[in-house]
Amino acid sequence: MYTMKKLTLLLAALASVAIAVAQVQMPAPSPTQTITQDFGIGKIVLTYSRPAIKGRTLFAENSDLAPLGKLWRTGANAATRISFSDYVTIGGKKLDTGTYVIYTIPNKTECTIIINKGVNNAGTDGYKESEDVVRFNVPVKKMEGVAVENFTMQFANIQPERCELNLAWGNNAISIPISTEIKERIKAQIEAALQTDKKPYWQAANFYFDWDKNNAKALEYVTKAVEENANAFWMFLLKAKVEKAMGNKAAAKESAKKCIEVATVAKNDDYVKQANDLIKGL
Repeated sequence: MYTMKKLTLLLAALASVAIAVAQVQMPAPSPTQTITQDFGIGKIVLTYSRPAIKGRTLFAENSDLAPLGKLWRTGANAATRISFSDYVTIGGKKLDTGTYVIYTIPNKTECTIIINKGVNNAGTDGYKESEDVVRFNVPVKKMEGVAVENFTMQFANIQPERCELNLAWGNNAISIPISTEIKERIKAQIEAALQTDKKPYWQAANFYFDWDKNNAKALEYVTKAVEENANAFWMFLLKAKVEKAMGNKAAAKESAKKCIEVATVAKNDDYVKQANDLIKGL
């Protein structure tokens, strides 16, 4: 018979075993990945799970994984979620800020992309076509000599107003174009800021040179910027670029030489090289 002391010890031992078992941690079969991508003047946050093929059939009729012609949660576990802090355009549709889920319907030559409002759906369970925000098709590309084991999503070709969300699994790849419109909003912000006491001459010069292609305004503002900061070698390089674009080679050479002078004092070899390269290209 168990004495009270032995019973207490036995219960303590069993409790210890239970705790040890409860503390066992195993890697998820389809690990979750969250990507935060700066885009435009906002951010995109993508959360999805990454199943592995593990020798199973993929993207085929009645396949083990993502069968053709059937709604897919675009990963494993919960449906893939995507959030936008600023509005974007996908599939010709302007999407408001907020969180959505991405469903797909794979087919041999194209894939249907579905942006849906069902953020609380468990995979495809609970999906309602009435909650679709936009549907559109993109071509499926075959990657020669490549086999992606884990389902992969990533942002690529990121530009100020355009980027792509690429999906790859096995030797299949698709690309989802995403765009935004920020040029006019930035221009309005700059013009408003130029009316204040602390004028953003440097930001204005960059905008009018890179975005608006208005070299006259870019030169006006970069000239004022260097007047306020005579040691800003990077500003002299931009001034040289603007003057070169306007066809004023003599002025561009002088600005580049000033960049070299100030950058040498600052021990910034990169800008010294860039300015020398600009002079050689005149």
